[in-house]
Order: sequence, then structure tokens, then C-alpha cells
Amino acid sequence: MDAILPVLLFVAIAAAVSVGLVTFAQLIGPRRSGAVKEMPYESGMDPVHDTRRRFDVRFHLVAITFLVFDVELLFLYPWAVASRSSAGVDAAVAGELVSSRGLVFAGAMLFLSLVVVGFAYDWRKGVFRWR
Repeated sequence: MDAILPVLLFVAIAAAVSVGLVTFAQLIGPRRSGAVKEMPYESGMDPVHDTRRRFDVRFHLVAITFLVFDVELLFLYPWAVASRSSAGVDAAVAGELVSSRGLVFAGAMLFLSLVVVGFAYDWRKGVFRWR
């Protein structure tokens, strides 16, 4: 019970704070509504035209590009941490999970070069230009 008490205390405090903040916002928040607030809004564009018109996908291209490079960082960060510590890549080589430290480095550089090629492709296609 001593080991789980801090976790239960943390969950209880987190639940109380979140319920309290929502309740506080409902009590003191403004309650005015109008035509502008009830109008639908999507992807940074006001829906003032016909629903069957062509839709500009620049916003989505930028969002997907951000996600790709964000996920790339998520893959590179553990590799960088593991390559610095003695318990990381060296332990994998000693345990014969990987044949050499250079193979791990080559794999990371191959991954990074593929991301750079993707970045160059996006740049060439004009994804980063907001017209």
C-alpha cells in the first residue's frame, strides 16, 4: 500500500484540479453567443462558398510535414541518448544484438538522409511557401 499511495494521491489531485478548473470556467465564463460564434469554421477558412468547390490543401500539407519531422525527432532522440551512454549501444554490441557500433551509426545516418531527401522534396514542391 505504501508504494501505490503516491500514485493514488497524484491521480486524486489531478482529477480534483481538472474538475475544479472546468467548474470554475463554467461559473465565471461569459455566456454570450451570437451568429459569428455559431458559424462553422474549418482549417483557417470561413465556409462562405458552396461545399462542392475545390479545397486548398496547403494547411494539411504543412501539418503532415510537421508531423513527419516531429516523428523523425522522436526516433533520433533515443538513438542519440543511447549512443552517449555506456549502457546503450555498447551493451547491445556486447550482448551480440548488433554486430558493431558503426552499424548502428550507419542506420541512423541512413534514416536521417531519407528525412533530408523528404525535406528537399517538400521544399522543391513548395509546401513551405504560403501563397
